[in-house]
Amino acid sequence: MTTEALAHPQHADSCKNCGTITRGNYCHQCGQSAHVHVPSAREFLHEFLGHYVALEGKLWKSLWLLLFKPGFLSREYIEGRRVRYLEPLRLYLSFSIVFFALVKLSGAHLFDPDIKVERPAISASAAGQATETMVGAATKEQAETFDRFRQMVVDKAAALDPVLGTRVDRFMRRPVDQQQDAVKRAFFGYAPYAIFALMPLFAAYLKLLYLGSGRRYGEHFLFALHSNAFAFFMLSVMILVPGSWDFVRFLLFVWLAFYLPTAMRRVYGGGRLLTGVRWLVLMVLHLVSVSLAIVLSVGQALLA
Repeated sequence: MTTEALAHPQHADSCKNCGTITRGNYCHQCGQSAHVHVPSAREFLHEFLGHYVALEGKLWKSLWLLLFKPGFLSREYIEGRRVRYLEPLRLYLSFSIVFFALVKLSGAHLFDPDIKVERPAISASAAGQATETMVGAATKEQAETFDRFRQMVVDKAAALDPVLGTRVDRFMRRPVDQQQDAVKRAFFGYAPYAIFALMPLFAAYLKLLYLGSGRRYGEHFLFALHSNAFAFFMLSVMILVPGSWDFVRFLLFVWLAFYLPTAMRRVYGGGRLLTGVRWLVLMVLHLVSVSLAIVLSVGQALLA
């Protein structure tokens, strides 16, 4: 085939992939497009990004329904209406990637390393004589308290495993700014994977909460992807909202809180009271799971 022929689309009489005779735009046997051509740089970039972030028009329709019709996308998918919407997994991955990117770029602190010491009130005349003594005493007391705490943590870790105790001691002896940098690197390196790995567990919680409903595990997993995609999107918007817009943040938080029970009623049915109880149990279980997963993944990364 000539270079000119490769550079322009053409309708094939047979599929270039499997050899099946084609009668439309796609092969009915393997699904490959019947129009084959060498992709342009723009098409290649779009295809590459499309594997990681949803870009096509389906995204906007799916996003609108996800935000303002809780549980609707899950119902549509369960009932077989799927092609018109973005796949649940890609929807979840798109918004989770955006969320963690915004968290990283926003420069949010995972913890505040500054230790503030409250000094007792003293008279102006005595201030000049007492200030240096008080600061020295406070600093010494803080150092001694931290040393006792560090030794206690190291001893407990060493009791479990001597190697673990050595690694904990090495980490806790670092300067505070180095500890914070290490925690940030570990968080962004491991936490996204840990949270993604919790999706099957989130679905398992739903399975337990709706025992006897006849729902398959796959339906619960589908609902988990949609509901957590919504949560990532809303948290991303809350990061972007200016800090002075407190009322807007409040409205976003209220919708975030009430979204999940509303979606649960649309997908699973049931009364408001029972759905509310299930929602509370689900939230407690999920928050505990997320916290443990983040702590364990970050801890593993720091002490490896």
